[in-house]
Amino acid sequence: MSETTQELPPSSARVAEAARRLGLTIAITVHDRPTRTAEEAAEACGTRVERIVKSLVFEGIESGRPYLLLVAGNNRVDEKKAAATIGEALRRPDAGKVRAVTGYAIGGIPPFGHAEALKTFIDEDLLAHDVVWAAAGTPTSVFPVDPRRLAEITGATAIAVA
Repeated sequence: MSETTQELPPSSARVAEAARRLGLTIAITVHDRPTRTAEEAAEACGTRVERIVKSLVFEGIESGRPYLLLVAGNNRVDEKKAAATIGEALRRPDAGKVRAVTGYAIGGIPPFGHAEALKTFIDEDLLAHDVVWAAAGTPTSVFPVDPRRLAEITGATAIAVA
């Protein structure tokens, strides 16, 4: 397990610094195998897939505004249900746009510390756990966090996504 920014890949070090600025202490673990998918992350972390945070970027069809949805690993986003809460129809942007607004590649997007400020929503199902695991900037790095604290520091609104 890597816990200091000197030992971390540059993208993970940025996540650690963003967490520090938000008043959150995290312990980032860099694995020797991929944690890109919820299933891979759950296996690497020795936990269940519903405790994995998927950081998914959507954009408003009319506004083009990016939104971040923090989703339990076992859930699929019902875009119509999420759109009703957000207030506009949604679509998935391409990987280039996701990287531009977050500063990270898909498979390693953390729940905070993005290139642009993102209106954030958190899956209510994540809040049922005491600890969840989120990506830490690379497709092999993750960190555990209390989901209520995660919602607090990201300013996330809790919604039903599935």
